[in-house]
Order: sequence, then C-alpha cells, then structure tokens
Amino acid sequence: MNKRKLIVANWKMNLNTSQASMLLHRLHERIRIHRDIEVVLAPSMLTLQPLSVQIDRRKFRLAAQNAHHKDEGAYTGEVSFTMLQDLVHYAIIGHSERRIYFEESLETVRDKVAASIRNDITPLLCIGETDIEHREGQTRQVLHDQIVSGLADVSSTDVKEMVIAYEPVWAISTFGGKLAKPSDIKPIFDFIRNQVKDLYGPKAAKEIRVLYGGSVDDQTARGYLEIEGCDGVLVGGASLNYVKFSGIVSSAYRMLNEKDDQSEK
Repeated sequence: MNKRKLIVANWKMNLNTSQASMLLHRLHERIRIHRDIEVVLAPSMLTLQPLSVQIDRRKFRLAAQNAHHKDEGAYTGEVSFTMLQDLVHYAIIGHSERRIYFEESLETVRDKVAASIRNDITPLLCIGETDIEHREGQTRQVLHDQIVSGLADVSSTDVKEMVIAYEPVWAISTFGGKLAKPSDIKPIFDFIRNQVKDLYGPKAAKEIRVLYGGSVDDQTARGYLEIEGCDGVLVGGASLNYVKFSGIVSSAYRMLNEKDDQSEK
C-alpha cells in the first residue's frame, strides 16, 4: 500500500478571519500539488467555513481542531462533528493541550473518536507522554492506555483509515520543547504499530498512518519524515509561518523524489 505523506498544520488559537485567509493565500502561492503528499490545514473553528470556500481542494484539505462528541443537543457554545461534515476531512482529537488544559479524559477522547467516525470524518488521534512520565519510564504504559482507550469503539474496518499522531508533550514548544531525536522516536513508532497489531492484526498495523509532532519545523521535519514507518508530521507553531510550512512540504517532496530516483537506478 502506497500511503501519501500527510503534512498537517495545526494553527491552534491563532489568526482572525482575514489573517487566516491571507495565510492560506500565501500557502497557495508557494505549495505545489504533489501526488504523494497530502497537506491538511487545521484553522480555528471560526475560520473553517470561510476557508472552505477559499481553499483549493486539489492542494489542501481542512481539519477541525476539536468538536463535541454528541451530534446535537442543549450544549451551549459547542460545535459537533455532525455540523462539520461538509467542511472537513479530518479532526484532531486528544491533543495534549486538550487533555491538559481542558482535562479531557481517556473516555472523552474515546467518545470523540467514535463521533468523528460516525460522521465520516477521519480522526487524527494524538497521543503522548508528559515530561514527568517520560523521565519516570512510563512512556509505553501511557501510550498503551491512550491507544487502547482511544480505539475502544473503532471497528477493524475503520481503524485502517485513522491517523495516530505521536506528540511527546515534553517536545512541544508550549511545554518546554526539548527536541526529540529521530533515533528516539523510531522505537516508539514500532510500539504504536505493535499496539494496533495486537488489537486489529498486522494488516491494520501496516495501513494505519502514524505521524510525528513536537516542535517540527522546516529544519527538523525531514529527519522525522525519514523515520521508517513515519507517514507524516503534525506541525504547530511553524505552520503559522508560510515560509517554514511550505518549506516542510518541499522537504517532503524532495525526500520522496530522491527515493524514487534511487529506486530507478
């Protein structure tokens, strides 16, 4: 199975409508259509609708940063996955900032993954350990719990279409941003796929897409993209800079072209 590299821009709580529109315009100018690369933009909820009209869908897809797990009801101020069906292809679920700042539990993340699938939106499930958990050797136990609970209501058919993003909290700039070495990430990717294999079998473990996130920018992206089994990157702060983000896409493109050239020799 030839999976496209997935480059996801998480704009977080930044940019008003006009600023978001301008950033999209700049990205459109700099990013080419690449057959083997899928570029996904996750703007704020407020700007999703106007950007959905402006976006060139040959180049970009949209993602929601969050949504409510109930399809409808008396939940003032919330937006459901059902409301987002016509706007987005993806939804970021369980991001560390949601788990930490908004105290989203394993059960809440589980319900959001199920709601996303129920509404034909591909979940991008974020997992990752904190600095304390990392230093105390709890990484694998934390990831196990987040994967098993997050996928609890996902069928063997649906899991193959999902995306899992490993974002060690200690490597995110918001929480200190210690740069993780690609050599340290490879064993974690193997662990993630083994967890999926235990739950759904080897075919699902091979087909599910696994990304890396954690202070990724145009200088570090290629190192992570070259990790065996890495299907892309989830980019935070650098995605707000059109030069840096387009540089990440270009880096992925060059890497894939070099691999194609080598395979033809």
